[in-house]
Amino acid sequence: METQYFKDYSHALGRDMEMKVYGHAGRPVLFIPCQDGRFFDFENFKMTDAWSAWIDAGQVMVFSIDTMDQESWSDKWSDPYWRIRRYEQWIAYITDEAVPFIRAMVNERNGWDGEPGVMTFGCSLGATHALNLFLRRPDLFDRVLALSGIYTAAYGFDNYMDEVVYRNSPVHYLANMPKDHPFIQLYNQKKGVVCVGQGPWEIPETTRQIADICQEKDIHLWVDFWGWDVAHDWDWWYKQVAYFVPYLLDQG
Repeated sequence: METQYFKDYSHALGRDMEMKVYGHAGRPVLFIPCQDGRFFDFENFKMTDAWSAWIDAGQVMVFSIDTMDQESWSDKWSDPYWRIRRYEQWIAYITDEAVPFIRAMVNERNGWDGEPGVMTFGCSLGATHALNLFLRRPDLFDRVLALSGIYTAAYGFDNYMDEVVYRNSPVHYLANMPKDHPFIQLYNQKKGVVCVGQGPWEIPETTRQIADICQEKDIHLWVDFWGWDVAHDWDWWYKQVAYFVPYLLDQG
């Protein structure tokens, strides 16, 4: 498996950001680590094994980045006004800096002329970020695999709410999205999976809210609930990757 390491200065964040890339060709996948995670977690937690068949076959290139959770969602002792704005800077880093880098590399490796959409993928709080990115920017992201996420910003910001928190809380902004909003048509031209177990350490309530909202708005995300034995843990996420990725890679 071809692996590359990059470290570049982010103007959006005012600091260096690190990234690892797995694979030599194929559609781009942006992996967002679990809470407080680092760019090397895709490899360290053996998610490379779960994706190896598609990576080695040149079907996907996985780009694993750093989170900024320790300065935003996790830093409960600091001012939420500034924490959510730091998170918004991280969103800008992804959309304005990481995605153009990803697209350029993927176009070069595949001999493509266009600008392919990017699949977002994450587990736990990484799933929260992955779904938020897909829902906010369907012009950039055309697939999402969100496993065991919590889809309300209250997880990181408790009862604090302003326009920036709202913009990053899917159960709030998606519920208020008009049924004729152009984003809904874009969502339905793409593919997404939101999955959660109902066993130890899982918190499925906001996934149920997403399911209800999608039904009401006629949004065609695949929202799936696994059994009472399915825990919030890597072993189950490996199985879910094996189950859902073929669907997400299928062009049909």
